[in-house]
Order: sequence, then C-alpha cells, then structure tokens
Amino acid sequence: MKEVSRSLKKQRGVFSDKFKELKQYWKNYVFQCFLATLTMFLLLLLLSMEHIVVIASIGSTAFIVFAMPKSITAKPRRVIGGHLIGFFSGSLCAMIPHSSFLWSVVVYSLAVGLSVFLMTIADAEHPPASGTALGIVISGFSLGIAYSLVISIVMLSLFHQLFKPVLKDLV
Repeated sequence: MKEVSRSLKKQRGVFSDKFKELKQYWKNYVFQCFLATLTMFLLLLLLSMEHIVVIASIGSTAFIVFAMPKSITAKPRRVIGGHLIGFFSGSLCAMIPHSSFLWSVVVYSLAVGLSVFLMTIADAEHPPASGTALGIVISGFSLGIAYSLVISIVMLSLFHQLFKPVLKDLV
C-alpha cells in the first residue's frame, strides 16, 4: 500500500511539473499543435483516402516533427529517408505472393523488419516509416501512393525547417 501511495505522489509531481511547463510555454503548445493540425488538414485535402494506412504513419510523423522538433528523428534526412525506405521495403515485399493468412502475416512482418534494418544501416531511423512499409505491403504499390507519400514527407519537412527557430520540444 505504501508503494502505491508513493507511486501516486510521484505521478502527481510529474503532472504538476508538466502543468507548470504548460503554463510557462502555453503559446508553444497551442502554436505547434495548430501547425500539426493545419499541416495534416492540408495533406488530407491533397491526398486520397484510399491510402489511409500510409496517411496514419504520416500522422505519427507530424507528432514527431511538431511535438519533438529537436529530436533526431524529426530531422528531414530521417523523415524523408525513413519514409522512402519504408516505401521501398513495403513495395519490395508486396511483390512476394501471399495468398494465405499466415503467409500474409509473414510478408507484412518482413516488410517492417526490412524497413528497420535498412533505416538503421542508412542512418535514417524514423519509427513511423515502418508503418509506411506496413501500409504499402498491405495496400500494394501504386504511383498515386508514391506521389502522396513524397508530397507529405516533403511538406512536413519544409514546415519543420521553416518554423524550426520557434519550435520547442513539448515532450
């Protein structure tokens, strides 16, 4: 019981610290969340909903770019490189025939594993890009999805670079 009480007090302290930070930097929180919302709004207007799985990984990238802008995974090299590697991995694995459920699971897992391997050796680690690999292998290769992905990652990276001087790590 004492352990639970200590844990709750510690969590209250963490929450209190976060509240103080929010009070101090509330403009950054509002502005950066607005930027993430605006960017995703613009991207969703441009993109086709048939590629929703890849769009979901772009949403994760928006979180990293605007909530953790100083993070190494928010750098354009990693955002663009990681998603291109994810696209390549997913496209490559989509060419492997997978008609049964079990074989599909193997191929989907392989796409994610290959993207992790290639991102780490290319020094382009960006975790949401493994979601891109999974989305591509599930939906299959298409030029439309390639264009959508490139537009998305370039736009996110441009907004990140443009607003970098005023962005603050929120996490």
